[in-house]
Amino acid sequence: MNYKIITLPSYRAVGLKWEGTFSEIVPNLKNVIQQVKDRADELENRVNPNVQLGLSYHVIENGFEHYAVYEVSEEQEIPEGMIEIRVPEWTYVMTTHNKGEDIQKTYTDLHQWLFDSDYTAFREASVDYYDPYMPIKHEYYPSNQDPNDPHFDIYIPIVKK
Repeated sequence: MNYKIITLPSYRAVGLKWEGTFSEIVPNLKNVIQQVKDRADELENRVNPNVQLGLSYHVIENGFEHYAVYEVSEEQEIPEGMIEIRVPEWTYVMTTHNKGEDIQKTYTDLHQWLFDSDYTAFREASVDYYDPYMPIKHEYYPSNQDPNDPHFDIYIPIVKK
């Protein structure tokens, strides 16, 4: 696996929020992700219309909050039923999950890289997280991906140990 350290500027994103336990992911989370994709045309001011974001925060015991969103400019109105999230400037370790690979293995390898590196996962001070290793996971899904065998980029916010 290839890993890059990258700092991304803060950004604004709009879409739908889902929260629940790991046992509720199928089909609920996939439905929310599809709803955002279906409603993408309502977001006229998408910064990169070909990339849907999946922003996961492990703030629920045995589950997480997930934002299925698109990055948008400040001019974008928030369509009815959608929400906005602002992501601060963070430094990330970035890697790519490729088609045909096991997603669990991609994350296991990433966890091992973090363990062996000079970095640790970033945690917001005032937030209780339930994942001790990667409490925040951002995934960037290209619009041309196969949902049954996806490829996507993974960004984990990090800080120096």
